[in-house]
Order: sequence, then C-alpha cells, then structure tokens
Amino acid sequence: MKPTGAVRRLDLGYFVRPAAEAGEPRPRVEPALAYLVRRDEGLLLFDTGIGTADPDTEAHYRPRRRPLDEALASAGITRDDISLVVNCHLHFDHCGGNPLFRHRPIVVQATELAAARRGGHTVDELVDFPGARYEEVTGEAELWPGVRVVPTPGHTEGHQSLVVEQRDGTVVLAGQAHDSASRFASGHMARRALSAGLEPPLSAYRPWLDRLLAFDPRRVLFAHDHAVWEPGEE
Repeated sequence: MKPTGAVRRLDLGYFVRPAAEAGEPRPRVEPALAYLVRRDEGLLLFDTGIGTADPDTEAHYRPRRRPLDEALASAGITRDDISLVVNCHLHFDHCGGNPLFRHRPIVVQATELAAARRGGHTVDELVDFPGARYEEVTGEAELWPGVRVVPTPGHTEGHQSLVVEQRDGTVVLAGQAHDSASRFASGHMARRALSAGLEPPLSAYRPWLDRLLAFDPRRVLFAHDHAVWEPGEE
C-alpha cells in the first residue's frame, strides 16, 4: 500500500528574470515556490525561499519576498513543526530561509554543497551559518518511505528533485530542473517521439527524464512556475 500524505505549495514571493536570461523580448516575473510534504514521519519542507543577496544581485532580479513564517502560518504550522528540509539546489532564491533552521537536517547533494562552498555559486551566509546541519547525499536516496531524492543536474551540477509516492499517484517536486512546466512537457514529448521511432532532429531532453518518468508521476511541480505538468494519454 502506498503511503498517505499531502503536498502543499507555499508562495514565497517572486523575482524578475531579465529578458536576456529569460530568452524573451521582455523580462519575466517568476514565482518562488516551496512545498510542504506531510507524512507519518513528519513534515518536510522542499526549498526555503529567497534570501538577501548583494546590492547588484538585488538590483538585477528585483525580488519581492514573502516571509517564510507567514507562508507556514497560512498552512497552519510553524518552523518548529518542520522535521526535515530539502533544497533542490543552493542558489539564493531556493535556500534563503535555511538559516532559520539551525540544527535541523538539510538534505543536499554533496556535489551541490561542494560547489556552494567553492564560492561564486550563491550567497555564502545562506549556506554556512551557525548551527547549519547538512545531510549530504550522493545520487538517489530514500529519505522516508516513499520519499526519495533523485539527481536532476543541469541548472546546477548538484540539482536534485524530490519524488513523493502517494495513494492517488506519485508527485515529483522538480525544483528548477526545468524553469517551467512547458519545458518539461517539451522534453517529455521529444522522448515520446524518439521512442516511437521519429527520426532526429528533435528537441533535446535531459538524461534524467527517463528516471523521473519511471516513477509514473501523476503530477510534476516546479519552483518557478505555478503550472503543473500532468501526463496525457499515450
């Protein structure tokens, strides 16, 4: 029997991605989304919001933050209720609330933590702070029964997604494995076309997509897109 539980999205503000980075004629406003996963083992928080960066970065992205405590309160909980934190990666818009969880386990890929500590990757103070307690994993790891991190490198080498098995179907919290549900869908369709024998050229897709789809996800959720990917009929 698959575990019970629930996944709830938390709105932690937004930022403005410049047109040159967005690949569009105009800047794109993107949400900063975190997720609560409720299980029998406790409450897991996937990402912690936008941290404060240096003045140049602040001016570049123009972030507007929603306090994490406010977002948690809207879900009827407090920081003290969180048992485990997981970061998809350690850029400042995903690990901004990490210093609020001193002495609480924070799960990251070892490759990601090493990159963050080399400098030039993120805001150092958001990674190494008094009481920081990282649990480094290398590759896939089951955190709780039916809750698993899966490496999804690309945006960063140490990026990871979270796979959550539920009675009504598996949910994938993809973080920034893709910036949007439509890009994930594009990769999925390219994979489908290739497997059906359609000749290249086709749009590329990440090698880890095979692994994520092996879990037969019913929903895939993202860090910077409110849209949700769901499978079509095949």
